[in-house]
Amino acid sequence: MRNITVSRFCTCVLFANLFFASLVAFASKSYATEAVDKVYHPYVLPFEREFEWRFTSRKNDAGNALLQRIAYGQAISEYVTVEGYLVGERDENDNFGLHSYEIETRWMITDQGEYWADLGALFELEKEHNKDSWEFTTGLLAEKEIGRTSLTINLLVTQNWGKDTNEKLQGEFRLKYRYRWIPEIQPAIEVYSNRDFFGVGPALMGIKRFEGQRQLKWELGFIVGLNGDSSDHTLRFALEMEF
Repeated sequence: MRNITVSRFCTCVLFANLFFASLVAFASKSYATEAVDKVYHPYVLPFEREFEWRFTSRKNDAGNALLQRIAYGQAISEYVTVEGYLVGERDENDNFGLHSYEIETRWMITDQGEYWADLGALFELEKEHNKDSWEFTTGLLAEKEIGRTSLTINLLVTQNWGKDTNEKLQGEFRLKYRYRWIPEIQPAIEVYSNRDFFGVGPALMGIKRFEGQRQLKWELGFIVGLNGDSSDHTLRFALEMEF
């Protein structure tokens, strides 16, 4: 168990981050087209390594935008994992190509079950391919078990800069409420919200464990935008192999 003073300090920092993210989420304007992505859990497995593939297809009045991510990551300590992404995008004109590069770090702040909720933090840096466009995202990851259900909340703040972008500061809220029926099949409801988008929809996730630390995780969700009269829905799918 880590030093209790350090744990209390980290908890205070994360709750301050939570408060700040809440203010930004409701006070800033988001221009991001990628409103639905993933609800992050705060957990890190010691010595974990993983390959990940994520697929997102968003259809609205502007067309059908498709985004795919492939990634490799591994834990660098008992509480910190780092993951690198290549992101490909098909835009509304049906052109598909390399969109951006990402480096992502997750930090498990509290041990599982140590406090009333499990806390973590996300730090992510993204650079668009062949553009002077940068994006840094940070925020709080929290999860609370309630009987056979789990509530996961992400509160994120994003800062953009570079001559090829007009975006500045924006906030985002993500929520997943799932029922742990069996490990392989866990139904859920997901919510995504920022200043310009509010979406909700059903999701399924599961985990298949093998020998040792090897396990296969999968997620599937269909999110419907409810913030306007226009059609806006997103299909997302993810596979993650940990070993």
